Amino acid sequence: MKVVVTGAAGLLGHHVAEACVRAGYSVTGIDRAPQHAGDWTRISADLTDLGIAVQLFAGADAIVHCAAIPRPTGAAPAEVYRVNMAAMYAATEGARLCGAGKFVYASSFSVLGYPFAPVFPVPRFLPIDESHPVGPQDIYGTTKWLGEELVESYVRQKLFSAVSLRMPWIQTPESFARDIGLRRKTREARADLWAYLDARDAAAAFIGALNREGDGHVRCYLSAADTYSETPTRELIAEAFDGPITMKMNIDGHSSLIDTSLAKRELGFEPRHSWRDYPESGEK
Repeated sequence: MKVVVTGAAGLLGHHVAEACVRAGYSVTGIDRAPQHAGDWTRISADLTDLGIAVQLFAGADAIVHCAAIPRPTGAAPAEVYRVNMAAMYAATEGARLCGAGKFVYASSFSVLGYPFAPVFPVPRFLPIDESHPVGPQDIYGTTKWLGEELVESYVRQKLFSAVSLRMPWIQTPESFARDIGLRRKTREARADLWAYLDARDAAAAFIGALNREGDGHVRCYLSAADTYSETPTRELIAEAFDGPITMKMNIDGHSSLIDTSLAKRELGFEPRHSWRDYPESGEK
């Protein structure tokens, strides 16, 4: 299988490209930023340009779209919208024009509003699953939701099959203590639902999406099996929310508040990595 990975210089995209190589795929990685060394073809390009996308997607069997401005901070909202939506259109339309049969989209659990919403979105129920209403507020989460809807429009036309992966904060053993070590002790951590995902498990889910047989568009949540907190999950819920929350299933220990059952059924997703096993666990 010939696979194009957009955003291959990013944390997620790099891990996805590496996983695709290990799976035996012929991989082309595209990004504006310099890419890490890897056993794939590396091309520098601006994928907000449809003409460039068509040139670079030629001959691809699958498009894995990871490229995006990854948060609503640090750039003007208009720029986040322009770049993310232009790249999204170029990726989907480029896939159509080049006849790629599969499309895998790096979406985000920000379609729910987390963690950037100006008004905290109290969950309708926990753990979150695909039946929970979406509700983005910030421009990044909105582009992720619009991206999923754009993918859906192509799938309705039976132009390709697709998987959208709704992911929380991507982490590695090197990043965890820096990114989460202090935040998880604050009230703001509830805006993450204390959720994270090891980059290796994220990459494995992309391989599962590429291997998936069948038509249609599957949208599914990913998460580590546990929260990033040292506090048991039941205690987190009791302390963080003003009033009772409907629970759809029993939660024990440090279990995640994101239900990944659909990803397991459709993609064979099984999170294998936890921050608790990192060489430096972040307990600082």
